[in-house]
Amino acid sequence: MKNILLPTDFSKNSINAIYYALEFLKDKKCQFYILNVQKASSFITDDMMVVNSSTTIYKTLINAAKKSIDNIITTLKEEFYNNIHEFHAIVDYDNFIDSVNQVCDKHQIDLIIMGTKGASGLEKVLFGSNTVRVMQRCHTPALAIPDKYKFNKINHVAFATTNSKRFQKEELEILNKIITTNNASLQILHLADQNHLAYDAYDNIDFFATNFSDAEHEYIDTPSNEMFSVVSDYIHKNGVNMLAIMNKKHSFLERLFKTHAVERYAFKIDIPLLVMQHK
Repeated sequence: MKNILLPTDFSKNSINAIYYALEFLKDKKCQFYILNVQKASSFITDDMMVVNSSTTIYKTLINAAKKSIDNIITTLKEEFYNNIHEFHAIVDYDNFIDSVNQVCDKHQIDLIIMGTKGASGLEKVLFGSNTVRVMQRCHTPALAIPDKYKFNKINHVAFATTNSKRFQKEELEILNKIITTNNASLQILHLADQNHLAYDAYDNIDFFATNFSDAEHEYIDTPSNEMFSVVSDYIHKNGVNMLAIMNKKHSFLERLFKTHAVERYAFKIDIPLLVMQHK
């Protein structure tokens, strides 16, 4: 984990995720890229009234965002001084996902760390819309940090999977690094429902035995519409500090985290969620 992308919309939640990242990686030499993506709709009519006639709206947006990121970096250096951490400010004027993917490619980003709510503070969905888009459409692993969550030592990680595809070692490299670096235990939750015979599709047991030999395994049969509750209950009962899942189109991520009203659950995702991408 050398190159880390920290998207921010300057909300409290996104700043909290940045703070988590610095604590999470305090012992690792890292290049942190703090990204803000602007769009024309964020520039309201009142703002246009005070723009100098010689200044374009584009430049005004970019300069203001750049100044905000520079202020964040100054604060980080003062409050989290660490001589093995370096910071870079990036402001883009683009589609959010396109911008994130371009930055990941250009700077060889190893991990995206971001908050689960944006400035809109939606209370009826599990994650902010940008975070969901990153999980579903970005090709780089993402770590989503819940609202107001503070860093805790990572002792127990759960990897929930339906085993619908054979895994590749590089797909789970980030999980392996987190487990190794934190000397954490790994519990693999093999989930199956009536429409998805996870145990019969591909046998990943040899893969896990080779690459995660110390992991424990639990096999759970549950209806698709109860997967969220089952995983949530397991997290609470077993003191899990981080949940990991593998995303691929039209499958586990969508079934596990399709939009639900939060009040339907006594549990809300309240630990970091690592989403890896199926190649």
